[in-house]
Amino acid sequence: MPLEFGLWRVDDRPVRVATRSMPLESRLEELIEADPGILGHPLLLIGRQVSTQYGKVVDLLGMDAEGGLHVLELKRDRTPREVVAQVLDYGSWVQELTNEQIRDIYTSYARGRGLPEELDEAFALRFGGSPPEVLNSTHALTIVASEIDAATERIVTYLASGYQVPVNVLFFRYFEDEERSYLARTWLIDEAETVMPSAGGKRRGKQQPWNGTDWYVSFGDESGSRSWEDALRYGFVSAGGGDWFSRTLRSLPLGARVFTHIPKTGYVGVGTVSGEPQPFEGALLTIDGESRRMAELPLKGTYRRGGQTQEGETSAGEPADGEDRREWIVPVTWERAVPREKALWRPGFFANQNSACKLRSRFTIEEVSRHFDLADSTDD
Repeated sequence: MPLEFGLWRVDDRPVRVATRSMPLESRLEELIEADPGILGHPLLLIGRQVSTQYGKVVDLLGMDAEGGLHVLELKRDRTPREVVAQVLDYGSWVQELTNEQIRDIYTSYARGRGLPEELDEAFALRFGGSPPEVLNSTHALTIVASEIDAATERIVTYLASGYQVPVNVLFFRYFEDEERSYLARTWLIDEAETVMPSAGGKRRGKQQPWNGTDWYVSFGDESGSRSWEDALRYGFVSAGGGDWFSRTLRSLPLGARVFTHIPKTGYVGVGTVSGEPQPFEGALLTIDGESRRMAELPLKGTYRRGGQTQEGETSAGEPADGEDRREWIVPVTWERAVPREKALWRPGFFANQNSACKLRSRFTIEEVSRHFDLADSTDD
């Protein structure tokens, strides 16, 4: 049973505040839209009155910080058991939504509301970071009501507790006291006991598609060891200090277009991989048409030279423990690159701890390409 609760005004003596029926279901919908926080957990609303392919209309659609989707179905007064079947039908629809469909739903919702029209930007403003690459890996179904009948309560509890169906009921009580109105809420089932199932085999198609060309590179511009000034001047990206740091960079193929990002700073360059990955000590770079050993160039950074030994390392810079801590260099021909102080960053831009990975974020590709006046390959 859900918790029953009351509200008392305390002056000289406690006076219970009267419970009223919510004047209009649309009013509650408006309140949730204005402040999704009244639901009890952070959500970004991405749609209101969303039409499904089955001719039904979802009252509210939200997204959490992990990219999971939340269907909110509002029903005023007593909720008939039919609403359970309705919200389950919505669940069958929402689990099939692709990344692009989710983004289109949000863009349609944002237009005319003074909101950022890009989901990535709205997500960053709400949660403080870029959205996960995979959206809709989980979903939750919530019936919002003032009360429900006993049969509906049994059905929801049975589905959620016995079969881990992600359905719950959120109760709202509406109070009026003189000229003020109040809302209070509670859940049918403790949220800690509910399960948001993974979409499992349904995950296919919920990542943004990759254009087959663009890669993200994280360039750790570290004082004394690695310098963006060097990379900008001589044309390369690099990573090192361990297999985890260099492995993904070494996977960059010839001809890949790399969007280079300095952590906590922004995007500083876009270029094309023009050579194979090489350890620093043997790396060759083409300078003014001439092949030059990188180790012989005047550099701001020291990098990790193969001849510099540390405890536990061989003279070749390859540690006895098998961990490759050498700095790996990938030659790049810059299409456009700028000094660190002119880096571009916007809320919602993609960023990742890996030294390199496939760049799927259309928002990042389009905005960086536009800023640097480059051709956008997302439409290739």
